[in-house]
Amino acid sequence: MDREFDSQHVLEMISQRGLSYVVPKRMQTSERAQTKRLLQREQDRYETDRKLHLGNNEWHKTTLIYCWKENSEHDDHRQYSVFMSNRGGGFLSEYGYRWEIESGYRSIKRFMVATTSTDFGLRFFYFAFACLLYSIWRTVDLLVQVELTGEYERSPMVTADNTLTLLKKETGIG
Repeated sequence: MDREFDSQHVLEMISQRGLSYVVPKRMQTSERAQTKRLLQREQDRYETDRKLHLGNNEWHKTTLIYCWKENSEHDDHRQYSVFMSNRGGGFLSEYGYRWEIESGYRSIKRFMVATTSTDFGLRFFYFAFACLLYSIWRTVDLLVQVELTGEYERSPMVTADNTLTLLKKETGIG
């Protein structure tokens, strides 16, 4: 999940449903202090169990995983990322799959209409319509690739730019 979902109540609800999570943690004073200790020891990775206070003497158990960033441009605590997981550090590799989601979302945004409207219904429609256009583009690309080469590769032959240009030319939308 995104960093914005690191609320202990959200994490507890996910765990109660039997689901696993990995979420980046916002660094507070205690995490910064720990990363400074890790830097002094030249330690790449560190895990520790933590209990997050939910209120009324209720706690959520999580594991904090500190990971050193190999190509960090910083020389302080920002050399580390801190994650929380209810399945321990072995589950951390799952977080890497988010990249596909993020790049897909970035591609979908290319098909969205620019708006300043605060109307949720309209914004949702624009997003849903952009998803539809994105899906059509990917389907056309798949069909073209299979027809021309007999197989499908991840990188598109029919680009989003070509699709959007054709859409604008044919419909005036865009």
